[in-house]
Amino acid sequence: MRAALYGGPGDITVGERPDPRIDNPTDAIVRVTLGCVCGSDLWYYRGENPHALGPIGHEFIGVVEQTGADVATLRPGDLVVAPFTFCDGTCVNCAAGWTGNCINGGSFGNHGVDGGQGEYVRVPYADATLVKVPAGNYSDDIMKSLLALSDVMCTGHHAAVSAGVKSGDTVAVVGDGAVGLSAVIAAQRLGAERIIALSRNPVRQAMARKFGATDIVTERGDDATKLIMDMTGGIGVDAALECVGTAQSMNTAFGVARVGSIVGTVGVPHDTVVPIQTVIFRNIGLRGGVAPARHYIPDLLGDVLSGRINPGLVFDYETGLDDVKDAYDAMLERRATKSLVRFAG
Repeated sequence: MRAALYGGPGDITVGERPDPRIDNPTDAIVRVTLGCVCGSDLWYYRGENPHALGPIGHEFIGVVEQTGADVATLRPGDLVVAPFTFCDGTCVNCAAGWTGNCINGGSFGNHGVDGGQGEYVRVPYADATLVKVPAGNYSDDIMKSLLALSDVMCTGHHAAVSAGVKSGDTVAVVGDGAVGLSAVIAAQRLGAERIIALSRNPVRQAMARKFGATDIVTERGDDATKLIMDMTGGIGVDAALECVGTAQSMNTAFGVARVGSIVGTVGVPHDTVVPIQTVIFRNIGLRGGVAPARHYIPDLLGDVLSGRINPGLVFDYETGLDDVKDAYDAMLERRATKSLVRFAG
């Protein structure tokens, strides 16, 4: 099969990989129909985070091609969403809802499993990992939104859930990438009355408004903090969603959070320091981390299929597998919010 291969910083090529096979009776083989590039993939591409050489990518949807003898809920021909981590569904962490921290799990494109930027993927623990989509004739817009459920929509949702967003809240979303935009959707879905999106990009500002943002703040750092505090009468927001992972984004989130609120953080941390003085003396909490996507997908799936939410709009750039490097470069150069990779067949 053909797949995107990581060869080191700045090096993404398309090459041959062995066709995956059923290694365990709980495995399934999925033919990938749509994949994409994640913001976290760019950390590897820039050389700021390590990644094993070889297959890459952890977001995909596809069609089941083959199942192991013990797979009970899936059949060849089923359309499935793959969360970005696989899980056994039975360990203590999975039982508690933390499927992204499965004791026996891992992420696609690592842990001896091919990546979602390839033509086929062996999925461990297929019954527990994959979410079957009801049979139907779905539009391309719906298919893109199903792909968004594999990671970014669930990750944005995790930020909102972690921060305790509820009906009537005022929420600040720090970060205007695909995860931040998904967090706007999540905050609106959970009933937030006012959603302040921080963005300097006109395209992303428009998308944030489409998703439910009521206010746009273009300032950064101390200027952003001061403006949002002024906008909220000096009180701060009921929930701050940190969707970047930098020191500045974390400081902004804590700087605008009201006393007693929670910062929901899902950005991959880079040189980030939690302001413990603020935590202690303003009673501001911190929650978040790796999203338990498999836990969230069933709840979000119905809203995607009904058209209530359309997170697939974050895909504003598209390539085929042959041009996957361009998909990376478009995001790196901020020509794209999120790049979709479409597979033939």
